Amino acid sequence: MNLNPFLLFALILAILLILFLVFHLNKLREQIFLIQQVLNDLKGGNLNRRLLTNKQDETRQICLAINEIARNSQTQLILQKQSQQAYKQLMTSLSHDVKTPLASLVGYLEAIEENLVVGEEKDQYIHVAAQKAQHLKQFVEHLFEWVKLDSKEQAFHFVSLDFFELSRNIMADWIPILESHGLSYEIHIPETPCIVSVDVNAYTRILNNLLQNVLVHSQGTQVTLCIQEIKQQVQVSLSDNGKGIAPQNLPHIFDRLYQCDSSRNANGNGLGLAITKELIHALKGTILANSTPGMGTEFLLTFPKTR
Repeated sequence: MNLNPFLLFALILAILLILFLVFHLNKLREQIFLIQQVLNDLKGGNLNRRLLTNKQDETRQICLAINEIARNSQTQLILQKQSQQAYKQLMTSLSHDVKTPLASLVGYLEAIEENLVVGEEKDQYIHVAAQKAQHLKQFVEHLFEWVKLDSKEQAFHFVSLDFFELSRNIMADWIPILESHGLSYEIHIPETPCIVSVDVNAYTRILNNLLQNVLVHSQGTQVTLCIQEIKQQVQVSLSDNGKGIAPQNLPHIFDRLYQCDSSRNANGNGLGLAITKELIHALKGTILANSTPGMGTEFLLTFPKTR
């Protein structure tokens, strides 16, 4: 039987097309099977699995999306484990940092209640108990503030204003405090305006924390604040001439609950600088500390002019 050459060509073309589709479908079936295997592994907790894909693969976009999901899930798992470990360490430290002063406070109050002390000694016990209660109150407030910052629940409200003027206003409130503690001071802030997008409360808290740190820990006699504009940034330098920080302690001063003085009678609660660092990061800034034992400490802050 003679076939029309056109029909013969069409038949051959159809057979080739069918063979191509069969091959293509088999390859697609293999890719889908491999995707199912990887998805099952990911579902089972193996977040290290990845899919290899070529540019011409029909499932390329699906494979890339699955790889991205696996990477993100792995990153979140690592962060979660780190956070869990950090909170375990936090709770361990808190069990001591709260229980110890609380037990001491209870001891003073029991002595007062049972009339074990009288007269001036009783008045002194009441004064010490009030100080310890205030310290615990501040510790709890700082702890809640740090938790809000760490969990990203803290809301920030950025406004554009004169950064130099804001800094002058903050320091104006601190001058009588510094003078009452016998500290001399130098303040160098340019008179020209410098417009910066900043959260006023956060920046105020940052300076307050750093200045409070000087009062409590530095044992210095002078504080120097220098603020200047450098290109698209503002730089804040706060330094003192106090006892300084030992080299082995310097890398850890921004760690939560870290105290350079290991004694439990040390002032402070180890949260002030940790909160300060979190606030600075929220303002897209940076902070560095330089210190020489016996000569003093400098905190160097930088903030972008625009967000």
